[in-house]
Amino acid sequence: MRSAARSWRFAVVASEVKALAGQTSKATEEIAGQIGAIQAATKDVVVAIRDIGATIRQVSDISTAIAAAVEEQGATTQEIARNVAEAAVGTSEVSRSITGVSEAARETGTAASQVLEAASELSQQAERLRGEIGEFLARGKAA
Repeated sequence: MRSAARSWRFAVVASEVKALAGQTSKATEEIAGQIGAIQAATKDVVVAIRDIGATIRQVSDISTAIAAAVEEQGATTQEIARNVAEAAVGTSEVSRSITGVSEAARETGTAASQVLEAASELSQQAERLRGEIGEFLARGKAA
């Protein structure tokens, strides 16, 4: 009777361990999916930041052209110079905003790397657990 009870308890524990291993595997897959989504979003942000940088360079080029025209205008030089200065302030504000977005993108990338590392470690632990379960079950069958 004791042997039957032990076998039953062993079967219950083995079943629970198997269920946990399955849950761990599913969670690892979900994390990997989330990491993929984060990486895709990060790539999109990087592309957007590059586009914004190109726009800023274009704005800078335009500002330079305006400054050259201001020197030639004479009577309207002061008004145009004031407008260019205001545009420069706006460009500076955009640059600061882009810097913030860039930092956020870097932080997102770092977080994604950390999540990926954790998922990898979790996957390795799941594989070790499966191996140990297999050995445990093999010993149980041998006994």
